[in-house]
Amino acid sequence: MVTEQQVRRLMRLMQTERTQSIAASKAGMDVKTARKYIRLKRLPSEINVEHPWLTREDPFSEVWDEVKTKLQINPGLEAKTLFDYLQGQYPGKFSDGQLRTLQRRVKHWRSTEGPAKEVFFAQQHHPGELCQSDFTHMDDLGVTINKVPFNHMIYHFVLTYSNWETGTICFSESFESLSNGLQNALWELGGVPDSHQTDRLSAAINNSCSHKVFTQRYASLLRHYKLHGRKIQPGKANENGDVEQRHFRFKKALQQSLMLGGSSDFQNRDEYEHYLKNLFNQLNSNRRKRFEEELTVLHRLPNSRLDCRKNMEIKVGPSSTIRVSHNIYSVHSRLIGEIVKVRLYSDYLEIWYAQKCIEKIPRLRGESRSHIQYRHIIDWLIRKPGAFANYRYKKDLFPTHRFRMAYDYLGRHSHPKAAKEYLKILYLAARENETAVDHALDYMFIKNIPICCETVRELIQSDQKLEKSKDVNIDSVDLNIYDQLLLGKWTVTC
Repeated sequence: MVTEQQVRRLMRLMQTERTQSIAASKAGMDVKTARKYIRLKRLPSEINVEHPWLTREDPFSEVWDEVKTKLQINPGLEAKTLFDYLQGQYPGKFSDGQLRTLQRRVKHWRSTEGPAKEVFFAQQHHPGELCQSDFTHMDDLGVTINKVPFNHMIYHFVLTYSNWETGTICFSESFESLSNGLQNALWELGGVPDSHQTDRLSAAINNSCSHKVFTQRYASLLRHYKLHGRKIQPGKANENGDVEQRHFRFKKALQQSLMLGGSSDFQNRDEYEHYLKNLFNQLNSNRRKRFEEELTVLHRLPNSRLDCRKNMEIKVGPSSTIRVSHNIYSVHSRLIGEIVKVRLYSDYLEIWYAQKCIEKIPRLRGESRSHIQYRHIIDWLIRKPGAFANYRYKKDLFPTHRFRMAYDYLGRHSHPKAAKEYLKILYLAARENETAVDHALDYMFIKNIPICCETVRELIQSDQKLEKSKDVNIDSVDLNIYDQLLLGKWTVTC
């Protein structure tokens, strides 16, 4: 089929070439076809006339009224579902190859007679008027801290007019993460926009039958910064379109930056946060003009930040544990029956008693998890060794994998009191030095020395330098080797 571009090229070549055959050859068409367009002096679109008749008989003409009725009742029906229905109702009448024909007919009906589709209305943004924020998961980027996968999220903040953006590392969509991320963004911005919009986060929006739109804590946060709160409709992520689009763009930019650097591993979290900060600065550098327009109309910040922690008073149960945000944490057994104050932050929680912070514990991610520290309960557990076998949080009482290996060893060798012997080793780690006990167990496994508490005690109290198991080190691959190979610069020496 001849295209309009070919015909235009033919007309230009007729001005420079000696014969029609040469011009037709260079235009990529037959000489007879070229003569036709030279004679008519018209483009293919001006010649071809669409025919209104069907080129073949419609196989669904007899049943179309039935199909149409079903579509009018349930417009969401798919053509494949209707085709399967027709094949069941009229056995042998329709072959599988006619599915595409029905799909075209259904598509045509939807475009000409079907229900109206949702219209998305482009919005005009104004400086300093609106900011949007949301959480986005970063696990698929493969970021690691010291070779250990760093599963995390980013609280992402965007100004809709200039697209200025920033973010804070977090691990859940809790109010503490929302409050910390929003305040970090506003203080980095140096001002406050008119409104803040989120999706229907349970940490911010009352999704129950409550007549109040926002939760009490989120409403207090908005009042502190004199922000007008806005929310999107359920299932309408497009209403938060600016931050949703920036999720994609930011993660794409981060992925490319990590690939360019040749590694997604960082020494510690501070190094990774600094890396993200530089990336945000790089992205924002191209938005300076519109960002400066926003700075002139932003409202002033309050005198201080709002404390984003959650304060609770909890009674310590008989198992020496407390329940905080659907997770279980242990405290020292001497606090059983006492009321302790808990300060819950986005990454950790503090245990306070008698106006003093007595414990700082990393906050667990998710729900129905436990953080039991063996030092809190070992004094009584060693007196009740029979309780260890079926202890609900037994998995938390193996500080390292070697402690687990020691317990399994005692069980495999039919030690008459395997649980009691292991608890003695654990008690020794609590009273002496956990690292020293771990090294002693490692040495005993290397030398095939039978595991028992007395031997472990003798090893850690001696001045003997214990041999350690050798770690397997894998050298990192220099990606420049592959570049040299592709460019043909790699030489092989025999």
